[in-house]
Amino acid sequence: MEGGRSWNMESYLNEYFDIPAKNPPGEARLRWRRAVGLIVRNRRRRFRMFPDLRSLDDAQARRKILGKVQVVINVHKAALQFIDGVKQYPLPPELIEEGFCISPDELAAITDMRKDHRILKRHGAIKGIARKIKASLEDGVKEAETTTRLRLYGTNRHAGKPPRSFWMFVRDALHDLTLIILVVCALVSLVVGLASQGWPKGTYDSLGIILSILLVVLVTATSDYKQSRKFIELDREKQKIYIRVTRDKKTKKVLVHDLVVGDILHLSIGDVVPADGLFISGYCLVIDESSLTGESEPIHVSEQKPFLHAGSKVVDGTAKMLVTAVGTRTEWGRIMGTLNDDGVDETPLQVKLNGVATIIGQIGLVFAILTFLVLMVRLLADKAMHLGLLNWSANDALTIVNYFAIAVTIIVVAVPEGLPLAVTLSLAFAMKKLMNDKALVRHLAACETMGSASCICTDKTGTLTTNHMVVNKVWISDVSKSVDGDTSISELKGSISGRVMEILIQGIFVNTGSEVVLGDNGEKTTLGTPTEVALLEFGLNLGGHLYDEYNKLTRVRIEPFNSVKKMMSVTIQLPNGDLRTFCKGASELVLEQCNTIITSDGNIVPLSEMQKRYVLNIINSFSSEALRTLCIAFKDMNELPSDQPISDDGYTLIALFGIKDPIRPGAKDAVTTCMAAGITVKMVTGDNINTAKAIAKECGILTEDGIAIEGQELHGKSSDELKELLPKIQVIARSLPMDKYKLVTNLRSMCQEVVAVTGDGTNDAPALCESDIGLAMGISGTEVAKESSDIIIMDDNFETIVNIVRWGRAVYLNIQKFVQFQLTVNVVALIVNFVSACIIGSAPLTAVQLLWVNMIMDTLGALALATEPPNDEMMKRPPVRRGDRFITRIMWRNILGQGLYQLLVLGTLMFDGKRLLNIGGPDPDRTINTLIFNSFVFCQVFNEINSREMEKINVFQGIFKNWIFVGILASTVVFQVMMVEFLGNLANTVPLSWDLWLLSIILGSISMIVSVILKCIPVEFKKTNIKSHDYVLIPPEGPETV
Repeated sequence: MEGGRSWNMESYLNEYFDIPAKNPPGEARLRWRRAVGLIVRNRRRRFRMFPDLRSLDDAQARRKILGKVQVVINVHKAALQFIDGVKQYPLPPELIEEGFCISPDELAAITDMRKDHRILKRHGAIKGIARKIKASLEDGVKEAETTTRLRLYGTNRHAGKPPRSFWMFVRDALHDLTLIILVVCALVSLVVGLASQGWPKGTYDSLGIILSILLVVLVTATSDYKQSRKFIELDREKQKIYIRVTRDKKTKKVLVHDLVVGDILHLSIGDVVPADGLFISGYCLVIDESSLTGESEPIHVSEQKPFLHAGSKVVDGTAKMLVTAVGTRTEWGRIMGTLNDDGVDETPLQVKLNGVATIIGQIGLVFAILTFLVLMVRLLADKAMHLGLLNWSANDALTIVNYFAIAVTIIVVAVPEGLPLAVTLSLAFAMKKLMNDKALVRHLAACETMGSASCICTDKTGTLTTNHMVVNKVWISDVSKSVDGDTSISELKGSISGRVMEILIQGIFVNTGSEVVLGDNGEKTTLGTPTEVALLEFGLNLGGHLYDEYNKLTRVRIEPFNSVKKMMSVTIQLPNGDLRTFCKGASELVLEQCNTIITSDGNIVPLSEMQKRYVLNIINSFSSEALRTLCIAFKDMNELPSDQPISDDGYTLIALFGIKDPIRPGAKDAVTTCMAAGITVKMVTGDNINTAKAIAKECGILTEDGIAIEGQELHGKSSDELKELLPKIQVIARSLPMDKYKLVTNLRSMCQEVVAVTGDGTNDAPALCESDIGLAMGISGTEVAKESSDIIIMDDNFETIVNIVRWGRAVYLNIQKFVQFQLTVNVVALIVNFVSACIIGSAPLTAVQLLWVNMIMDTLGALALATEPPNDEMMKRPPVRRGDRFITRIMWRNILGQGLYQLLVLGTLMFDGKRLLNIGGPDPDRTINTLIFNSFVFCQVFNEINSREMEKINVFQGIFKNWIFVGILASTVVFQVMMVEFLGNLANTVPLSWDLWLLSIILGSISMIVSVILKCIPVEFKKTNIKSHDYVLIPPEGPETV
């Protein structure tokens, strides 16, 4: 190493096999692939899931030029149309039969032609198009016609790669170079054996090798096939995106793949447009088409510019659109069809284990060559001394072939091909379990990284709270009432004048993002965000009979709510022709825009500074009760400038609402679990600071030494101030999306934290991308947020986030257990065969036996140890920090201790076993070799149990909860009995007496006593000051404490 440093495994792995979890640079990915070199038995299988870097670069290049090519195509189409006139599209008979008047291709062409509106006008604009596809712009399509529309106009899916069959995985497994060499050796051995020993004796060795290879291939292919099915199932879950459509006069949610031509689709901020279509109606609709055109400039869509395209994102506004093209008939569908599946990015742990496999493989290759050379030298020396170097027979050729097969088999055992793939197996198992627990992992590395999370920045609403909101208190015209039933509603109505009540109800009904729709059961239901639903339902309780009347009022302008303004405004035209604007949003912000207030008798009077302070006190009193506060205000106007936004002053304060959102039942326990696991929890919310503090205290997030601040207080802080302040911050209120982004960035760069952050809005996308693990909300989250995330929390529950941490830690720890187990087998198998070859001149473990041992430690070992479920002990230790070594001192202690014990046992049996056990009979050498093989396998069986816990003495805790582990152990023992007792000719074994069987089991079980002794030997110092927290850490006891 440079600089006089001595070589060690960890430094080598960090230099060549270290990549970031998110967006790994091409240079780092290329570096570890080059470092692997030729020490790979089966490149096809090892790198099957990873993208080919050249094809990946080609795909990225295609995406970069996509926009330019699309522009050229559109210009070319426009030019051809100008020259040739409007193209005529024939109408298929099946469409005519069903009463449709326009073909799918012509519909698709309408949205293709963005610049020329002649096709659209020729068909009578959007109303004409709707008539020709038998769709109502108000009521949508009929549910009974959806099957017909899917058949005639296509499904909303793009062409994908067909799933790989089981036999394709068998073919991959057969590409193992060492297995191919062993097949050749077996065939040569068959020919030589038949020539020298005849039938059937001359076929035993070769048939044993071939059958062992077939068994290894089938077990490997089955394991890989099951993994692939899990990933396919996960991909299907990722594609389950729900959208809102109107069908049969009812607004309902349907899967994006069930969208049909003619559907009336509802769009809002953060949605990804799932199909091509035409704008029907809406407000301030702004679309980002950069994924289609490469142009980042947003596009304003309106009745004059009505074209909407699949794959674009809604940046602002709301709208309804008529779906005109789906699936491969959309531009986006055609683009997706040309892009191949580039595979998934490798995870840091997969790369790290590729490095471990490379190092072990290099050592194993050296041992294999030395073993073969020693055996050959001893054979040549023996011939030179007894028969002469020129006297050769068929038996000598068979011996050389067997020597070569043993050497190749040592490589099979030594190159742990299953080590990197064990990570994929463990991640696939964890992802499947998490999917059942309401967490959808979009990126493999996130599941792994989550186990190292040291800080979680979480939203409040819906994550720590239930997101089931209801108006609990209301203050209006100096009257404060608790709203908990019909009686309190009646009292509220009686305490204020009819004019005030009329304005209040009008403001609630017209200035809302919710709507009352007819459900499938025929009953009315309210759709929208929880806050909007709570306000609308409160308004319906006050005067539901006025909803339809006020909803018919013309909305002149709407400025939708967004997380920056923290308010929503709407201007309506009153029946007398006057204009009235309503504004609602964050209490303090709306209050600042008010200079008058409406009294209980309906008079409008000036709002003095003293009254403002009084209202602020009311806001704070509501907030201290953990209520979310909203203000609503209005102003009457004579005119509204068309080219200017609604002015933010001159409002009259109407009312203040206190909305209750209860804490989730398990939120406090989940936060406590995080604290004990060394994970800080920071709450980031847009709510009032008093509301935020009340909720944070109730959840256990805000402690006596913690700090709660508003987002704007972070602005202008120097780096030194931030570095000192960040560890103490536990609550950030009135936060903007960029505040969350800055928080995540600074926590990662200044505090070296591994940060997980939650997000639900479009503006949360930068923070989700910047964090180590982006967690999007499945219920309240927008599609843009979900696309930017690594994991989707399907139930929006903080407990689910803690469960992901458990599984992330389980993955890391399970791989450590498997590596410890596999390295022990490697060390013993290599040394036993090499020492035996040097001293005795033969290898006690034959090729067939080594192949069986390889299957025990490789595929079966990975299945047994890499699928261990998480336990509570994992959450009582600090997270693995960046730079911590993977193979810890504890692991080396266990590997070397168990290896020395096994070498002692096998060495004693090999060199003095026949005398100590008084083994005689016709073939004592085969008997002692069978005993060595049997004892070696049982040592691995019991050591597999030992590996369940690297530090705890009780290794049986929860063992029967993992039926995979128990099943693999049982099947290993059963097959071992079959090999020794019934497959002797193929496996080169002889049946053992009951006392030798008992001896094998006892020798294997003693490894458990050895394990207890080893675990009492301290090899690591406890770190008591791992990181600064405002609570006491439980002392670390795991391998992460290196």
